[in-house]
Amino acid sequence: MKRRHLLQIGLTSLLMASTIGMAQAQKSITVSSTTSTEQSGLFTHILPVFQNKTGIQVKVVAVGTGQALDIGRRGDADVVFVHDKVAEEKFVSEGFSSKRIEIMYNDFVLIGPKSDPAKINGGKDIAVALQKIMKSQSSFISRGDKSGTHAAELRYWKVAGLEVSASTPWYKETGSGMGPALNTASGLNGYILSDRATWLTFKNRGDLTILVQGDPRLFNQYGVMLVSPEKHAHVKKAEGQAFIDWIASKDGQETIASYKVNGEQLFFPNAKK
Repeated sequence: MKRRHLLQIGLTSLLMASTIGMAQAQKSITVSSTTSTEQSGLFTHILPVFQNKTGIQVKVVAVGTGQALDIGRRGDADVVFVHDKVAEEKFVSEGFSSKRIEIMYNDFVLIGPKSDPAKINGGKDIAVALQKIMKSQSSFISRGDKSGTHAAELRYWKVAGLEVSASTPWYKETGSGMGPALNTASGLNGYILSDRATWLTFKNRGDLTILVQGDPRLFNQYGVMLVSPEKHAHVKKAEGQAFIDWIASKDGQETIASYKVNGEQLFFPNAKK
């Protein structure tokens, strides 16, 4: 009888442990974000810290900003973490989130071959650099994927007073993330706009180097938004908000700032207190 009682206690304990394990396994969120945050290694650096503190597991879907926002619109993510302020504000105005919170920034850089056929090296005006690239008809590689970087690139062409399209012979759209687009630029010895973080972690540089940087217009702000539970009832509001609160907190901001490659900081936290 005593043995049967012990066996029942053991089975009850196993059942309770299994139930607790299942509950813990369900404590997770999906974050749709950009390729720059993922390919730069930022998430690999910050997510273990967040997960250890909260027990919340994070699945990242890394695509271009436009696609990341569309994932949020469909309710296939709990949090959106991207870098296109205009598109983010539109996301909020459409009711897919109640608030956009600025988290960190870095900058864009214009990269090209060391031979520099367009003669733009050392310039600090992105518009002048693009005008020279068009005049020389040197190969320019565009992501062409509606990402935050692609949106920024198109704005810079507009600022330069120029029009480009897939039919422009020297302008090549890859429809890919930052890493693959940089690989294409390396293979073709072409010019390309990149976020600095992905460039610093990119290995296949070939003959490419940074040629234009420092223009204030190259500023690159990142924002985070909780997908609206009113639009999509299944959104994990508490867990998603916990991630946003942490990444905007002193601890989260310091964790972002501590991520460096070869001693160089990739992202600069600027969440408002």
